[in-house]
Amino acid sequence: MALSNCRLDKSAIKGVLFDLDGTLADTAPDLIYALNLGLVDAGFEKCKLEQVKHAVTHGSLALVKAALPNIDEVVQRQIQHGLLEHYKIINGDKSCLFSQLNELLTLLDRQNIPYGIVTNKHACFARPLVKKLGLTSRVKSIVSGDSTIYSKPHPAPMLLAAQQIGIPSQSILYLGDAERDLVAAKNANMIGGIAYWGYLSVDDTPERWPGQLHFKTTQCLYDFFI
Repeated sequence: MALSNCRLDKSAIKGVLFDLDGTLADTAPDLIYALNLGLVDAGFEKCKLEQVKHAVTHGSLALVKAALPNIDEVVQRQIQHGLLEHYKIINGDKSCLFSQLNELLTLLDRQNIPYGIVTNKHACFARPLVKKLGLTSRVKSIVSGDSTIYSKPHPAPMLLAAQQIGIPSQSILYLGDAERDLVAAKNANMIGGIAYWGYLSVDDTPERWPGQLHFKTTQCLYDFFI
């Protein structure tokens, strides 16, 4: 783990919030399986996971555009609709917490540090996924993309989650794998942590994002809280 332009002790952190896709959970297998079903329905060939994995954190339309960048947007939207219909059925079947994160949540429980989720994924997908991951009774907050009028990088969902876990925003670590996650953390006056194990693309420049903490691996994150 590397610190960026700050000296921060873990004692400054009284609560933790996670982005969902690509930070807390590896959801790419489900999403890309649903994408391939949608592609086949529309008469296109399946794509490989590594071809589009980087787009998972940016939503369903981004996935379709990564698979078929040169196709008319009307067709892209049709495939997106098919993807989401399939995803309703398979959501969570192949998803799992990233390595060491279940252990991290147990560690946070022992340290009485509340935690929750802030995602741009709509509640109709986020809550069933969280349930399949076995986290519904553990997290103190699940804020989805439609929980407030605005979604990340707007601070509204972040501040709602802070209220729900009962911790001032300046004492919360928010972990994410996309630039908007770290911008949202900054906008909400939270401590931003960059999850390098997530769905970053070769074009991403996380060293320029406004995160205060850089976690290269989930093990680094776990070790930070020991």
